[in-house]
Amino acid sequence: MIRCANLQYPSLVVELRISHQYRSFCDPMAPQITFLFSGVVFGLSAGLSPGPLLTLVISETLKHDIKEGIKVSVAPLLTDLPIVIITILVLSRLSNMLPVLGVVSLLGCAFLTYLGYESITFRGVDIDVEQAKPQSIRKGVIANFLNPSPYMFWFTIGAPLVLKALKISLFSASLFILGFYVFLVGSKVLVAVVVGKSRFFLKSRNYVYTIRFLGVILLVFAVLFLKDSLELFGII
Repeated sequence: MIRCANLQYPSLVVELRISHQYRSFCDPMAPQITFLFSGVVFGLSAGLSPGPLLTLVISETLKHDIKEGIKVSVAPLLTDLPIVIITILVLSRLSNMLPVLGVVSLLGCAFLTYLGYESITFRGVDIDVEQAKPQSIRKGVIANFLNPSPYMFWFTIGAPLVLKALKISLFSASLFILGFYVFLVGSKVLVAVVVGKSRFFLKSRNYVYTIRFLGVILLVFAVLFLKDSLELFGII
């Protein structure tokens, strides 16, 4: 009986040590995974939801081929860098002005609520191919620069989350930005490929339900932004 106990006890110690090491490894990763998940959700929502750039992606694909649609899909990689840098620099200067950041978070809540509502009530995309004029990546870049959505997103949602992630680590902020742009561009590329093979995809149940599901998640994030706003105002 003593030998049996002696044999079992070391194994229990090993299990406890492994469990402790596993928790020690996972706990620091939790915030980083959260920011990565946030980037993925926002990227998917921005990439799949109807807008000027997605319309260009679809029209280029239908009028020409999948390759032209993919060219338009990468426009955010060419246009968003100055937007991201400027909004982060501006908000970082306001980091000590809690009421101002409270207003920004409140605007983010309102913007997310609007996007969530638009997504939940989404019914599909209609494109008139006959009226769709040939576009190029140059026009895709111009369209994205003139589109207010990137500015609204980065000022009210993206930049505040990046600044919050930077308080944890540069890696956390990098994961958010990487997740956002990989899924933003990747989802538009996917739309170009699928539409190039079947134009009925834009009215399919899978596409509609995916957008609506993302809308529900956006509303959850809207509630979190509202909570942040109330905390910055000192209400809660």
